[in-house]
Amino acid sequence: MSRHFSLFLALRYLKPKRTFLSTITLVSILGVTLGIMVLILVISVMTGFERELRRKVVGFDAHVVLTGGGIVEDWEKTAALALENPEVKGVAPFVQGPVIVEFQNRRLAPKIRGVDPVMERGVVDISPFIVSGAYDLEGNKTLLGSELARELGAGVGDIVTVFSPSNFNAILEEIDRVERSGDASNRIGDLKEMILPTELEVAGIFESGRYLYDSEFLIVPIHIGQELYNLGGAAHGLALKTGDPDRANVVRDQLNSALPPPTFAMSWIDMNKQLFDAIRMERSVMFFLLMFIILVAAFGIMNTLITVTVQKTREIGVMKALGAQTHQIIGVFLAQGMVVGVFGTVTGLALGIATVTYRNELSALLSAATNVEIFPAAVYQFSEIPAEIVLSDVVIICVSAFVICSLAALIPAWFAARLDPVKALRHD
Repeated sequence: MSRHFSLFLALRYLKPKRTFLSTITLVSILGVTLGIMVLILVISVMTGFERELRRKVVGFDAHVVLTGGGIVEDWEKTAALALENPEVKGVAPFVQGPVIVEFQNRRLAPKIRGVDPVMERGVVDISPFIVSGAYDLEGNKTLLGSELARELGAGVGDIVTVFSPSNFNAILEEIDRVERSGDASNRIGDLKEMILPTELEVAGIFESGRYLYDSEFLIVPIHIGQELYNLGGAAHGLALKTGDPDRANVVRDQLNSALPPPTFAMSWIDMNKQLFDAIRMERSVMFFLLMFIILVAAFGIMNTLITVTVQKTREIGVMKALGAQTHQIIGVFLAQGMVVGVFGTVTGLALGIATVTYRNELSALLSAATNVEIFPAAVYQFSEIPAEIVLSDVVIICVSAFVICSLAALIPAWFAARLDPVKALRHD
């Protein structure tokens, strides 16, 4: 009966005859609603952004990379040793490093990635990322990232010139010898041989969806990379595919305990740690910042209940004189805060899920109304706004909002319950 009594009075107090108090109540509910809606939207978008980025990274990067101080001399032996691990499903050698690329007097300094096209497909298949041309690495052909191709102005079928920086020290030493000898006639041929570039035909253009890859990489056959870096039959490292990308760190530890030094393993998580840590930190910071919207709404609830306490001082005195217990008085005002919290939480949850569901349509409407692109694909490298609703995040947001509203009601409820009935009945 005491619970029904407290709830009955709470609902009556939430619908007073004076419209001002009703307005404060509605504003409090609206504040909770907006806070929960924005929190669900922002957290879902950031979660979707992180997971979509993770899918792109896992789709373009090897799960585990083996390297050995810059060069893996006998990579076949190392590959055989890695394949002894039952969780390793594929191994491919690679050569990777900076070069100078020239096309029609435009020069850039991207990175080459020399791969064996057959073995590489068993680890990372980038053929789905080809947007122009074909996946063809036969002979002296190359694949350019879309942004790199755009900056160079090169297209499929064009010939680009690649200079290797690996022999710069040898060139400088040869120049010093020429200067010391004073006779350049016999040395010019050697210098020309050293700086002789490699010409490659653009067979295709890929677009991974990450600006870093699309602007900095050109993929070449592994023998071209070995020639540019004077590696002979060696490689810079090995790319590995695991059965489960989430167990990449486990496989990394297993390989590190089995491989002889200086060879060591790194997972895709290690190579992208700073990026994903930054996203998680931003996600946590946004959660706490947006929670202040709900705190502001909680102060509105507290203000409403304090006003009710002042207006209903005589009624509180009457209830206490008639034998109402302290916990019943507390229950009246606590129930008011909880009702506001429940209404705000439910409406905020519904609006938040609806906003996440129709986020791209809302973005298009806002862009059309303001003539400003809300989510430029050229910047974020996503054709639409990614979002993913996680049940645990929604539960934490809703429960936190409800608890904050309940605590905001507890303070005025406590003071109302402590009123002296004699003084309350004398209150004008």
